[in-house]
Amino acid sequence: MRVDVHTHIQPPEYLKILLDSGRFEVERGDAEQLVIKDRGSRFLTVTPNMGDLPQHIAHMDATGMDAQVISLSTPNVYFKEGQEAVDLAVMTNDYLAGIVQQYPGRFKALASVPFTADIDSAINEMVRCLDQLGMPGFLIGGNIDGAPIDDPRFDPLFEEANRRGAVMFIHPMVPAGAEAMSQYGLVPLVGYMFDTTLAVSRLVFSNFFGRFLGINVVVAHLGGAIPFVSGQLDAGYANYPECQVAQRTPSEIIERLYLDTASANASALRCAIDTVGSEQVLFGSDYPHIIADVPGLTSMIEHTVGRRERGRILGDNAAKLFGLTS
Repeated sequence: MRVDVHTHIQPPEYLKILLDSGRFEVERGDAEQLVIKDRGSRFLTVTPNMGDLPQHIAHMDATGMDAQVISLSTPNVYFKEGQEAVDLAVMTNDYLAGIVQQYPGRFKALASVPFTADIDSAINEMVRCLDQLGMPGFLIGGNIDGAPIDDPRFDPLFEEANRRGAVMFIHPMVPAGAEAMSQYGLVPLVGYMFDTTLAVSRLVFSNFFGRFLGINVVVAHLGGAIPFVSGQLDAGYANYPECQVAQRTPSEIIERLYLDTASANASALRCAIDTVGSEQVLFGSDYPHIIADVPGLTSMIEHTVGRRERGRILGDNAAKLFGLTS
């Protein structure tokens, strides 16, 4: 069974709400693309197939994907606050749940949680998605509209997710310093990796993983630079008192992360496998973003690892984590 854990789709109304918010600059790109910018930096390229479910299914069939895990991409619902964020999350989650119901076995969905509303509303929507809509977990940004992922005000939600054994998928958002990335499309190319790396580092040093052992954490884009800098984090743990809250070294904590393969190359994939093991690596493509390449990514994995590791990465690991069956 082949599973892509990192794919996106949005409700038909979402784009209009995003554009009408006035938060972002919008330019016309090639063909029917819209280029969305924050602080002058491109962070999202909207294409017609982002809301095209039949195209999703046709692409799955053409590339040999049996199932996808779908979620709402950056900026998720964080550009709204309060009840508006709750309403947008409810609309999005109901739409994704409808897709899962329409095509059982082919999709699982991750909830959008209105972290920019009050924490009780955020918890209520997460619980609704897990209990009533049957979602296995939720997506969380590397930052929440600028707030760090380890902000203590989110702890009550993490406690509830921990109690339920939920999946938490860390997906990058527009990072701090985006104004310095206005050229060359650097936010999606490298800024997202910085955001993810910073988010995981904060969770490690704030003892998130010691406090919430029941949450299964998946990190996009092979964890950003986390596999590469784990030794540096260990050095901080050994020498900086403020990094010594956790009871284990960062590299030991990082070993329990699931990493998806979006944006991977062969060397990065080998580094990730060496860091967390092939049992913790999940196929993820970032489809339908324009830089996603499902056939190319699949081919790279097939030529980089052996048959047993290949089976785990391309689907077996994800099927077990998300409860998918062929």
